[in-house]
Amino acid sequence: MSRRSRAIYGAHLNDNDDPDVKLIENRHYVILDNGIVRVTLSKPAGIVTGIKFGGLDNLLEIANKEKNRGYWDLNWNKPGGSGIFDVVEGTDFSVVDYNADKVEVSFVRTYDPSREMVPLTIDKRFILMRGNSGFYSYAIYEHMAGWADFDLIQTRIAFKLRKDRFRYMAIADDKQRLMPFPEDRDPNNCQQLAYPEAVILTHPKDPEFQGEVDDKYQYSADNKDNRVHGWISFDSMVGFWIIFPSDEFRNGGNLKQNLTSHVGPTSLSMFHSGHYAGDPLFPKFRGGEPWKKVFGPVLVYLNSATLGTPSALWEDAKEQMFSEVQSWPYDWPASQDFLKVHQRGDVSGRLLVKDWFAFPNIVPARSAYLGLALPGEKGSWQTESKGYQFWTQSDENGYFRLSNVCAGEYNLYGWVPGVLGEYKKEGSVIIQPGSLVDLQESVFDAPRDGKTVWEIGIPDRSSTEFYIPDPDPKFVNRLYLNHPERYRQYGLWLRYSELYPDTDLVYDVQSNDWSNDWFFAHVGRVKEDGSLVSSTWQVQFQLESVVQTGLYKLRLAFASANFAVIQVRFNDPDISTPHFDTKRFGTDNAIARHGKHGLYRAFDVDVLPQWLQEGKNAMYLTLKNPQNLFVGAMYDYLRLEEPASQQDHHLI
Repeated sequence: MSRRSRAIYGAHLNDNDDPDVKLIENRHYVILDNGIVRVTLSKPAGIVTGIKFGGLDNLLEIANKEKNRGYWDLNWNKPGGSGIFDVVEGTDFSVVDYNADKVEVSFVRTYDPSREMVPLTIDKRFILMRGNSGFYSYAIYEHMAGWADFDLIQTRIAFKLRKDRFRYMAIADDKQRLMPFPEDRDPNNCQQLAYPEAVILTHPKDPEFQGEVDDKYQYSADNKDNRVHGWISFDSMVGFWIIFPSDEFRNGGNLKQNLTSHVGPTSLSMFHSGHYAGDPLFPKFRGGEPWKKVFGPVLVYLNSATLGTPSALWEDAKEQMFSEVQSWPYDWPASQDFLKVHQRGDVSGRLLVKDWFAFPNIVPARSAYLGLALPGEKGSWQTESKGYQFWTQSDENGYFRLSNVCAGEYNLYGWVPGVLGEYKKEGSVIIQPGSLVDLQESVFDAPRDGKTVWEIGIPDRSSTEFYIPDPDPKFVNRLYLNHPERYRQYGLWLRYSELYPDTDLVYDVQSNDWSNDWFFAHVGRVKEDGSLVSSTWQVQFQLESVVQTGLYKLRLAFASANFAVIQVRFNDPDISTPHFDTKRFGTDNAIARHGKHGLYRAFDVDVLPQWLQEGKNAMYLTLKNPQNLFVGAMYDYLRLEEPASQQDHHLI
């Protein structure tokens, strides 16, 4: 439960002195007030039209229409149709729970098959409590059996803050800055780049931003890192924060990337999206399939100070976030669809790794990511969007515990940084209310046939260990200069053609270093005449001899792909039929959207001994016929293995 901000000065009340929570209702509005925060919602639509706090009558943009201030929205489509944007407006208002300590109100929009609308009944809830410096929101989405088919593309809560107040954005310890004004993105004040979200600011109100690139995707974050983000007003020192106490209701698992805050000033609570993945993340409801899911609660946290710096408000918001995480799952939501502690269970166990060619013994899966998601194939958690997911990281000895898992049937999935491949435990994991499931020890048998001939990269599901060039000075976001996330700069894909104007990348596994010599994204090459052509990367390696019995194995792991076709050839780049062809795969668009990864994919390629030769060898990786600059792939890891000998088989 959120407490009144520790950064507030002049409002130090004891808990017993906190005013009662008040509900004020009139014909068109509902007002929730606890003496610290005053939230105004339209009735029966349930749009947040005003937030009074810290001496400001309204933190939301008063120049916007009321419908465009604080709202739940979604994108959806009929099967085979185009996307439809929908601001969710309730048609029925009710007071669910009201006393001196808490008020919870509901705004329901019921599905009407006679209307053109998403086939969902949506119940939006807003909660304010005594003494709290903020309010909560969650929603129950339900698709009843027999209702129309549809795809859910995205859903979220969006807040549009006052542009005359909120200029400073903070989304991580090392990602904080003054931001441009929204008018700076007007057509007369900027130049659009390769896609609408990215612009160069040509006539900003603040000269400091002259020539900078602005793009909301530069501020994306993985779910596991996206716990708190928001804005600070220096005129009346006030902070506005979105806090996620849990990831369980967000789609795509712990590595799913989502938007946070961006120029507007806009602050987003993203629950479900296809960003950095595309269509595979859109759940498809067919044949009248019933479905229900609770999104949230999330906390809109507010803090203020009479003195201090932005860092003080940021640190306070982080402290509140830790408190919310520790309080999860909350015991106060009135909806029975939100499962409380007694309706959940825990899972514990230990994961070990077997890879005889990397480790002499079975070793603990150190810092492994382990998660429960709906039953499916290996790696299916990446695209699972209908159910809940629960993730944790093991300790250095491979022990892990997943707490407060909703009752149900799951598979246990995972992956181990530094170890290739996907882990999935055989059989289902059944969680009963109040249960503790001890999975004891499990062994991840990592993909492996024989000894490593050579390897490129680190199997960590990202491309950040490879060479990421400096940005073109024409396309700079100053936040990311000398920053660990240097891949966030716009236009890095163009640097490949500048580095390799006439010939493509050649990498010698004996003399080259992947951090300096392996470009982070395999993209097409732009010729001098402006045409885009296939690019063929060459990996050179030596073999003292070729093992003639058995098959070599090439492991190709990709951190991302976008409509890519990668063809593999050994020792002859011109043979008409490649030795291996991925066919077209991926809709991640992580290259254009400044990501280090999209969806993880791996290919295991049987390599015949006759394709290789004693002495010098070359493997050619061709990105075939890219249609635009954003068609391409990011490698995670490449490895060539010898055939397993009889002794190797005995060891295994």
